[in-house]
Parts: sequence; structure tokens; C-alpha cells
Amino acid sequence: MQWIIFMLLLFISSMEMLTQNRWKKQASAGLLENCTGCVLCSEDNGCITCHHRLFLLIWRDGIRQYGMCVHTCPPGYFGVRGLEVNRCTKCRSPSCESCFSRDFCMKCKDKFYLYKGQCFRQCPPGTAAQPGTRECQETCEPGPWSEWSACTHESRTCGCKWGVETRVREVPEAAREEGTPCPSLLETRRCRMKKHCPGGEHHAA
Repeated sequence: MQWIIFMLLLFISSMEMLTQNRWKKQASAGLLENCTGCVLCSEDNGCITCHHRLFLLIWRDGIRQYGMCVHTCPPGYFGVRGLEVNRCTKCRSPSCESCFSRDFCMKCKDKFYLYKGQCFRQCPPGTAAQPGTRECQETCEPGPWSEWSACTHESRTCGCKWGVETRVREVPEAAREEGTPCPSLLETRRCRMKKHCPGGEHHAA
């Protein structure tokens, strides 16, 4: 009877060891899959150190933290190269799809517009939305109109019945530098000239 009990215990022990070994092999296989590109890897937290040229991407799932080595940082992150480790750092704004630095966005997510490195649901005053690029472009607001010029015809101010007079308005320096499209900056209109020039010279219209 004791012999039977001994053999039964030995069998149970063998089955437990077999199950543990199988679980360890599966865990090791999964660990190797999650540790691609890793120099140092943790069974619980994934990659800790990556090979040169790869970026370490760290994300959280509840209270747990996981690491992965990637060639390119995913949307919402930007790569920062360091002496010891290259990291994927998250963009500060949740509406930013890709950023140059933590606070400077280069592309916004859908339904947002980009303006000077920031994402907006509506373009700020003084700017207009560009649907093709989803960027806010500054609008050109020229200064006031000048006075109408003298009425002239072929550079003469007399001798004809009708001529043309013009007026202009200036563009702000910032708009000129950025090449912002502007409304009309010059207007002309027909005007009546003096038919007689000084000295008695006369030209028919």
C-alpha cells in the first residue's frame, strides 16, 4: 500500500515538473518575441536597453510598464538620441500626431489645424484654414488706401478729356516675408482731365 502511494506521489511530482518546464519554455519563447532588438530584457517589463540605432518605446498598461525596441517611433512620439539610450518621447499635446519636440507639433490629428507648432480645433483670428494641408495660414490685412493719384493719360496730366487715377495700400512686413496671399493692393478708376495744358498746348481726346 505504501509502495502504491509512493508511486502515485512520484507520478504527481513528475507531472508538475513537466507542466512547469512546458510553461517556462512558452514564457521564454514569448519573452524572445517581445525582446527583439533588446540588449537587456525583463520578463515582466520587456526591453530595458536596445541595440544602437533603435529607439526604446515605453508604454503603460494600468500600473505595469512595458518596453519595446523600434526602428521608428509611432504616431504621437518623437525620437530622442542619447549617449546611453535612444528613447521615444511622447508629444505633450494629445491632438498632435507627430512632433519635432515635446511642445512643437508638425502634424495634427484629424479635426485639428496646425499653427506655429500647436494644434487648434479652429484657426486663430487673423488666420485661415487650408483644407489641403490642415494648417492655419495668416491672412493678409493691408493698410488703409492712399489718396487718389493725379489724373493722367500716358504720363500727361492735361491735354485729354479722360485719364486714369490710381490708389494703393501697403502690406505688413510679416505678410510679405511669409508670402501670404493678399487682396487687391491697387485700384484704378477713370477720371476727367484738363483739356488744355499750360501754355496753350491742346490735344483732342
